[in-house]
Amino acid sequence: MAYWIVKSEPTDYGFAKLLEDQKVTWSGVRNYTARNNLRAMKKGEQVLFFHTGKDKAVVGIAQVLSAAVPDPTAPGEDFSAVDLGPVRALATPVPLSALKASTATREMSIVRQGRLSVGAVTAAEWKAVLALAR
Repeated sequence: MAYWIVKSEPTDYGFAKLLEDQKVTWSGVRNYTARNNLRAMKKGEQVLFFHTGKDKAVVGIAQVLSAAVPDPTAPGEDFSAVDLGPVRALATPVPLSALKASTATREMSIVRQGRLSVGAVTAAEWKAVLALAR
């Protein structure tokens, strides 16, 4: 099973809104690396939800509800979207500063490529983030 991370400005679409909605089509991604990551996602895989802006922290866990489909917000273009659903909020958000400080997470895509909105997460990074959230 693969693991992923998505990021969003909480004022645009925060994790609390995902908990309320129970499902969202993750669309509007216009970066080819992020698009390829969306296309690699499989139903049931787990996703870290990262708030950008002033929060800058992993705040929750979501799961992939559907494989990638053409992005409905980009007709005629080669972009993709997936459906995500909430799993749970983290007991303690994991700030970007903690990800940067930990040897286990400092190479995560969110740290190395700060502008990448959808990235892969290794199993070791996943476990480390969850440990930091306790």
